Amino acid sequence: MNWDIYLRSLAVLALVVGLIAAVAWLARRLGMGILVPRGNRRRRLSIEEILPLDNRRRLVVVRWDGSEHLLLVGGTSDIVVDRGVRTAFAADLARVEEKETNQ
Repeated sequence: MNWDIYLRSLAVLALVVGLIAAVAWLARRLGMGILVPRGNRRRRLSIEEILPLDNRRRLVVVRWDGSEHLLLVGGTSDIVVDRGVRTAFAADLARVEEKETNQ
C-alpha cells in the first residue's frame, strides 16, 4: 500500500475538521443562533451572577421580567432555591431610601 494516500487523506480530514471548528467559533463570536432583540427592545432573560460550588454544581441568579430567581444547577437535578430575590431586595432598598429622604 502507498502511505502517501493515507497521509493525504488524514491531512484533508484535519483541514476539514479545522474549518468546521473555525466556522463554529466565528458563528459563536458573532452571536449567530441566539435570538437577540433588535432595536430598543430589552432582553427579558439574563444571567446576573454565577457562583461555582464544586465541579458539578453552581448557584445561578437569573433575571426574568424584572424579578430574580436563585437556581442550583448541576448534579442530578436543577432546583429553584428562591423566587423573587430581586423584588424583595428592591422593596427593602426603596423603604430605606424613603426613610433617608424623609429625615
